Amino acid sequence: MSVKIRKSLVATALVGAFAFASSNVIADPLNDVQKAGQQIQKAAVKSQTKIDNVYGQTQELIAEYRSIVDETELMKVYNDHVSRLVDSQNASIESFDRQIATIDNTKQNVVPLMYRMIDTLEQFIKADVPFNLETRLGRVERLREIMVSASVTTSEKFRQVLEAYTIETAYSSLVSASQGTLEVDGKSINVDIGQLGRITYVAQSFDLKHAWVWDNNTKQWKELGEEYLKPVKEVIRMARKQATLELVKLPIFGAE
Repeated sequence: MSVKIRKSLVATALVGAFAFASSNVIADPLNDVQKAGQQIQKAAVKSQTKIDNVYGQTQELIAEYRSIVDETELMKVYNDHVSRLVDSQNASIESFDRQIATIDNTKQNVVPLMYRMIDTLEQFIKADVPFNLETRLGRVERLREIMVSASVTTSEKFRQVLEAYTIETAYSSLVSASQGTLEVDGKSINVDIGQLGRITYVAQSFDLKHAWVWDNNTKQWKELGEEYLKPVKEVIRMARKQATLELVKLPIFGAE
């Protein structure tokens, strides 16, 4: 009995020892596998991190590339625009050069023309009915002064010459009245003067007993008969806007 028990204990001890030895043999490879798996996982994490970094850098480079491409396209459009502007400016410069050459030729022709226009204007004023004579001849003298002024451009000189002609043309429809003095038979007579354009230029004494009309052929005042006293009076009233314009019977001696 005791012998069987001992054998059983020995057998149990051997089985336990074998099981313990077997568990140690199996545990070591598992630990190695686990350690290898952990190392592989760590390596995978590092690799993924590197991949993520590379991907991020790649995206940045792609974005930068696209930005450069966009800027390049914009620069191309802008350069084309500037090129067209330069071409247009060059064409304008060529046009200005041609115009300057034309202006120089025009000046050579216009300046003598203006002198002739001024001379003609002066001759006309002296041949015309002598109203506002001092003002009109003074305008001609000012034109002669600006013609020799270096501070006045040729275009401005021409403008003022044309303006003087325009003023003279406007006198044809001028209706005005004034007072003055006539020298008649060595006497100075105070008179009212009436003007209707260049058609009628008359004078009448303050006492309404005498009337005159300008004779542009003889360059003198010609006394009118009594039948013209009332018409002359009406002309002066119309010139003063004291009466409406209407037909009156008067001798006419206009500018020739």
